[in-house]
Amino acid sequence: MNSVNRHKKVMDTISGVSILIFPILLLIGFLLHPDITSFELVHTPQQLVNNFRNNTMWHIGHLIVAFAIPFIIFSIIHFMNLLKGKGLWYGIIGGVGGIFGSVALALDKGSLCLILSGFDTLPEEEFVDLIPYLQVIIDKAGLLVINWLFILIPLGVVIQTIGLIKEKHVKRWQGILIIAGLLLLINSDI
Repeated sequence: MNSVNRHKKVMDTISGVSILIFPILLLIGFLLHPDITSFELVHTPQQLVNNFRNNTMWHIGHLIVAFAIPFIIFSIIHFMNLLKGKGLWYGIIGGVGGIFGSVALALDKGSLCLILSGFDTLPEEEFVDLIPYLQVIIDKAGLLVINWLFILIPLGVVIQTIGLIKEKHVKRWQGILIIAGLLLLINSDI
């Protein structure tokens, strides 16, 4: 086996593993979220505190989602490389959007997981004084607004899925199910 074929085999294996692992990590991360079945949005610092204060599983869930990000990016790149004909531009445009969205998700998990887990270590008397300032995280104030770009992940992969359908890598019904699943991820609280 020459080095080009060996490289392709390694990349295909990593892509396959990534495509299998990232949904599992996301599912675990979502399931560790308190009140996962609630559609109530967090609007106040106290609601946010109720979610994360003394809740190690909440922090671990967000950390697991953060660890899914490299697998998401690798999967997106795999689809970019797969689409060469009629789906080429779908692969490129969707891929670039999906990768930017993945970076935004990493920033979001940085602000939610890393920073809030640090705040969670504060003694109660110090933490209480901090609570009103958590509103900036809820409002995505300042450059935290960039976190909203995570929406580009499902939108980018929807675009790539259209390319996969056009090039017949997936059947139309499979593509429609993939798109429906991706659109379910467009939830402002997730």
